[in-house]
Amino acid sequence: MNIDFPFHFDRRGATATTGYADHVRDMLEQLLFTAPGERINRPDFGCGLMQLVFAPNSPELAAAVQATIQGAIAQWLGDVVDVRALDVEARDATLRVELDYVLRATGQAQRETFTREIAS
Repeated sequence: MNIDFPFHFDRRGATATTGYADHVRDMLEQLLFTAPGERINRPDFGCGLMQLVFAPNSPELAAAVQATIQGAIAQWLGDVVDVRALDVEARDATLRVELDYVLRATGQAQRETFTREIAS
């Protein structure tokens, strides 16, 4: 069963589900934007990207963020996806992550953009 994210109920009042590709996208989004320590039983889950939105933008920061994301994906979703390309951009209060990956179960290539804005 692939539970849809964010959690909600469908028209029948049951837990909403989604297709496999969308479920994997949802898992990636949760991994990217969850701060380590935020999950009670998984304190090392997440990337902590939201903390970096206001950090000074530099090539070194971009490289560190990309390494952090690749490490987290390899640890938590390495058996589900194969990352092909990754681009991270922090501009003003917006964080954008572009990710090209292949679903290991189906061989289907995906390209997703994940964004978050921080309200001031």
